Amino acid sequence: MQLKFYYKLLIFSMNGFPKTAARRYSKSSFTKLVSMIFLITCFLFACTKKHEDTLGASSSGNCSGPAKSFAVDVNPIIQSSCAVSTGCHGSNSIVGPGPLLTYTQVFNARSSISSAVSSGSMPPNGGLSVTQKNAIICWIDSGAPNN
Repeated sequence: MQLKFYYKLLIFSMNGFPKTAARRYSKSSFTKLVSMIFLITCFLFACTKKHEDTLGASSSGNCSGPAKSFAVDVNPIIQSSCAVSTGCHGSNSIVGPGPLLTYTQVFNARSSISSAVSSGSMPPNGGLSVTQKNAIICWIDSGAPNN
């Protein structure tokens, strides 16, 4: 029933409002219809945006080469860029996933770390290179082993 109303309204708007239609359908209804179509279109385009960032075509980056190690590749980046103070993810931090000082803390926060690093929202100064981002994301994508 509702769809029929909007279809007639759209047809009438293209042909001009006949006198009988003008009494049944107001311009405010047409304005609401156009606004609704516009908002739905915007919403659909916003939700279908491809995720392309500085890592390349996907959020997983380039994971070719040797497997990333927590102790050698990931932990030094986390300690120098993330666990620098309580305002970030140092000891006693209550920000985001909390402190990121140990393997267990980083492992438990791996999902939020991956999202934040992929989107570029962390660290706030944007100080990670593409290589550093790839190291973190590839390590997480490979199961975040304690190696």
